[in-house]
Amino acid sequence: MTETSQVTARQVGVEAGRVLKVALLGGGTVGSQVARILLDDAEPLAARAGARLELSGIAVRNVDAPRDVELPRELYTTDAEGLVAGADLVIELMGGIEPARTHILAALRHGASVVTGNKALLAQDGATLFDEADAHDAELNFEAAVAGAIPIIRPIRESLSGDRITRVLGIVNGTTNFILDAMDTTGAQFADVLAEAQRLGYAEADPTADVEGLDAAAKAAILASLAFHTRVSLDDVRCEGITKVSAADIVAAQDAGMTIKLLAIAELVSADKAEQSGNEGVSVRVHPTLLPRTHPLAAVHGAYNAVFVEAENAGSLMFYGAGAGGAPTASAIMGDVVTTARRIVAGSPGRTGTATRVLPLVGPEGITTSYSVGLEVADQPGVLSRVASVFAQHGVSIETMRQRIHGTESATAADAGAASRAELRFVTHRATEAALAATVADIKNLDVVESVTSVLRVEGV
Repeated sequence: MTETSQVTARQVGVEAGRVLKVALLGGGTVGSQVARILLDDAEPLAARAGARLELSGIAVRNVDAPRDVELPRELYTTDAEGLVAGADLVIELMGGIEPARTHILAALRHGASVVTGNKALLAQDGATLFDEADAHDAELNFEAAVAGAIPIIRPIRESLSGDRITRVLGIVNGTTNFILDAMDTTGAQFADVLAEAQRLGYAEADPTADVEGLDAAAKAAILASLAFHTRVSLDDVRCEGITKVSAADIVAAQDAGMTIKLLAIAELVSADKAEQSGNEGVSVRVHPTLLPRTHPLAAVHGAYNAVFVEAENAGSLMFYGAGAGGAPTASAIMGDVVTTARRIVAGSPGRTGTATRVLPLVGPEGITTSYSVGLEVADQPGVLSRVASVFAQHGVSIETMRQRIHGTESATAADAGAASRAELRFVTHRATEAALAATVADIKNLDVVESVTSVLRVEGV
């Protein structure tokens, strides 16, 4: 169908009074904003979509609960099942696995299209949902599942579908970025900044999903699945949170001209690195990462998100914006709603699933990175040479070393005669994660090493 005929179909749909019934599941912060837009912007939305989008109801647990946005009370219902059964398009904003999964499957099976922001469900069981959508010629769109208002899903699924994406890395959790940014600018400890984030509403009362990296890991699984056209689930993502990042780590990063960010990283690993006998592999991981302050992602402050995409022909692209919040996330939802409605009117549902191959997940033996290793050691002759020898035994080359004694920094151990302990921080050249992990394990066993205070990966150098 040509663009002209698509426009005509949309115009005819509006002029003929075509109506698409929209069921909204969830009336929380984002759901309330979506409902407001559907009601307040009904006319312009109809012109863009080619049909009037009629909000048939909002399924909630308690119709009498207080809400930030005032909406007609008659829209609220506890009968989500009945609402889904009569819908042409279902917007799922309940979150969690169940009953969201059941409602989405019911909608798809009777031919209704679905827009969702449910990253946890997509990361855990997206394959089932995509298969059901394809089997029933229904749409399943999820722009809001990753990075809030930032348009990242559609560019990867559509704009870059003719290119070969090799790497995706980004800041995809606003809570952790707010915490690390505040630690960097104020010098405060993690626990104090977390408490402030909770007071301001950036962090939940139970912040586990954010600070342990689980939220970012779910998003990383979605991005990897789309970018590399393979199935990646939450269980495939190696995940490490920010709870162990200390104020001392922040200061050391500053001294080195770097900053610490929680990054989600998904990348293709070539056959020689993966040692997979001619196959490409995929690495997907989330962890705190040292970045040079000159790197574009280092300039992402507060609760903002940014995603950096590297493709063979397009080169490096960066997507930046608000990663959370009612109105920004509702913007992403409504973009999917209008796009989905257009395709329903045109009678041409898009391809939902993009998995066209099965790539192996690559473990530490196939990943190369740099480490920053912090040690608390006895201040005595020969310590540095013993530690350096362990790096050498595992084939790991040291790029830089810094020493701090009683709050002062010294270029050589000779200046530190009076102290009983010293802090050493090494940054390595790139090596396999397996070699680096073995190095750290052996360093811990040295009798001159009191503790390994931090192990952080380094990117962008």
